[in-house]
Amino acid sequence: MTHEQQELLIQVLGLAVVIAPAVMVLCVGLPTLLGRPLAEQTTARILQSAIAAGLAASLAILALMLSLGTRHVPIELGNWVVITDYHFSIKFVFDRLSVPFVIFSFILCGVIGAFANRYMHRERGYNRFFVFYAVFVLGMVVTALAGTIETLFAGWELVGLSSALLVAFYHDRPAPVRNGLRVWVVYRISDAALLIAAVVMHHLTGEGDFDKLTGLTSGGFWPEGTAQLDAPHALAVGLLLLDAAAAKSALVPFSGWLPRAMEGPTPSSAVFYGALSVHLGAFLLLRVSPILDVSPTLSASVVCVGLVTAIFAAFAARVQTDIKSALSFASLTQVGIIVTEIGLGLRYIALIHIISHGFLRTLQFVRAPTLLLDYRNMENAIGSSLPRLSGSWERLIPARFRSWFYRLALERGYLDAWLADWIVHPVIRAFQWCDAMERRWTTFLAGSRAEGSDRFGPSTEPGDDLA
Repeated sequence: MTHEQQELLIQVLGLAVVIAPAVMVLCVGLPTLLGRPLAEQTTARILQSAIAAGLAASLAILALMLSLGTRHVPIELGNWVVITDYHFSIKFVFDRLSVPFVIFSFILCGVIGAFANRYMHRERGYNRFFVFYAVFVLGMVVTALAGTIETLFAGWELVGLSSALLVAFYHDRPAPVRNGLRVWVVYRISDAALLIAAVVMHHLTGEGDFDKLTGLTSGGFWPEGTAQLDAPHALAVGLLLLDAAAAKSALVPFSGWLPRAMEGPTPSSAVFYGALSVHLGAFLLLRVSPILDVSPTLSASVVCVGLVTAIFAAFAARVQTDIKSALSFASLTQVGIIVTEIGLGLRYIALIHIISHGFLRTLQFVRAPTLLLDYRNMENAIGSSLPRLSGSWERLIPARFRSWFYRLALERGYLDAWLADWIVHPVIRAFQWCDAMERRWTTFLAGSRAEGSDRFGPSTEPGDDLA
């Protein structure tokens, strides 16, 4: 087989990597839309076959790239939109970042899918769970392989949608629905920042191609590219992408939604907030990491956000009262360290850290449902409660400060209250004021006075109904 034929084979296999989860979504989702959901055994077989096919194609691509010495294989599928000076293209890239990450995604999705098949057995929402799960797998694959910011945005949206829907999976109770809505709102912030970054990229370069943004078109390969932006432009784009990454990965100040996301089923908590979805922000920063070298201010910002997140999460994890919340903050601690590594330029270490941490945390989340039973059995075996080990910090900090720190950690640093007081409520008041002004103006134009304003609904004066 010639070199050209091998590269063509890589592109065919690359299409198979994306097509396999897309076919899975169609096979599981269409019967549900038609009101004829598949049997549990059929759903499980479709899931296993699609993930196995995608994983096999990914491993074959890795083997071919190693044998050929190829480190960068783009697959272009045309343009979404072509206008003067701009084009929005569909492009997938297989390189030293995307190939390990997509293999990592397939392995974990397959393992958790097999676990969920038994965990969700005879559950009333079994089919609904796997429809959302299939959408998540497709979103992860598209995001991992995205070669343009438009393609990444499509996968980003699929991951966010499926995550929020699975947090609210048990919709017969108010708490999961409320927390699912909270997750969705924070994801909207991430999506808005990513969309604005895409617009800025198009204004600066005329396209959203990551290769052009990071300078890989000049012959370099990830992470060795040199960004084709000056420092101010790199800082502007980088801060927007950092905002998107922070909201997606629950970095400070958006960390409050992560423990709320534990309302979903354990399999979704494991694969979303222990292994894959929580690392997407770090993955985005790795993808655009060459622009960090252009702006020292941007690199310092990434390091600061990562360090603050790691310290905050380690602080909050010590006082959590349930195992899933403790594991979620433990995951966030590692994500903060990973982001710090990216800001310091340790890109390969960060990638290895993501993969190893994802496997470890998935095991812990899957193990969580039986952990309490094991502890009970251990206590029955020794005839008393397990001893509580005190750390060195408890001996060093005076008692009066320990209670204050405990309350601060239990309230998760009051981040939710701070966001509500300084961001949410002012925005609500601003929109309420705008709504009141619009009603007065329309009432004036209609030739009537304020007595007709009650017909439009309750009072919209600033400060009303903020609870």
